Amino acid sequence: MALDEDLEPQNQPRPAYVPAKLDALSIAEVEKYIMHCESEIRRAQAEIDSRESHRGAAEALFKK
Repeated sequence: MALDEDLEPQNQPRPAYVPAKLDALSIAEVEKYIMHCESEIRRAQAEIDSRESHRGAAEALFKK
């Protein structure tokens, strides 16, 4: 089993992404939705960065 496979959650359903229906939203609501999406992107990127850091630390430990 590869290292990447070990980092992935096993047997857990992935949440489905359901796009918002923007045509029913006001401009202010769309702007708020964009801010929420940007926040989620930053949160997801932080999770990726954390996992890559852990992987790098583990790889460095086992290369010694």
